[in-house]
Amino acid sequence: MPEQILPFYVVCDQSYSMTDHLDALNDGLAQLHAAVGTDPVVADKTRFCLIGFSGEAEVLQPLCRASDVVGLTDLTTQAATSFGEAFTLLRHTIENDVDELKSRGDQVYRPAVFFLSDGHPTDHQTWPAAYERLVDPNWPPRPNIIAFGIGDADATTIGRIGTVQAFMSQGGVTPADALHCFARALTTSVVRSQDDGEVALRVPARIDGFTTLRIDPL
Repeated sequence: MPEQILPFYVVCDQSYSMTDHLDALNDGLAQLHAAVGTDPVVADKTRFCLIGFSGEAEVLQPLCRASDVVGLTDLTTQAATSFGEAFTLLRHTIENDVDELKSRGDQVYRPAVFFLSDGHPTDHQTWPAAYERLVDPNWPPRPNIIAFGIGDADATTIGRIGTVQAFMSQGGVTPADALHCFARALTTSVVRSQDDGEVALRVPARIDGFTTLRIDPL
């Protein structure tokens, strides 16, 4: 039977400069998995994918129901920070995932991406081209991106990546805090959307507040 599906992708920097933050990220991912996977309404409406990147990018958890994930692969530090590799793989993955979902007759809503990094890419000259292909307005499944800068991330870079909202870790906010907010956005929004049959995502305007983003059908 056809379903309404909101795919969401968590894209995490696992370069050496993220060493001090990976434990918090892994804890936050486990909390996100638990929050989404144990809510039956949200688990039914969403599909989850985890991508890690350093010098290369890798799908660590292919798109699936969060409730079907037994355990997430821990992020581990590796050399380099290629944003271009992350955006190229993300675009390819979204395209394949959306095609597969739609081939089953499902109604697919615009994917949501939560991007976490310390914001210092090593492919300075080439990553913008890969990013522009990802957010190309002529590409129907282009995702809504929420970017979160960790540690001493470059605010200009993080702000450029977020298409919906961008955050910087200040005042004691950790990656786990950011992922917790994202989980709350997914769970509360998808549950509330049941009344009118549409899927909406409430995205934090700040960590302590939310604004509403309408997720449009593809």
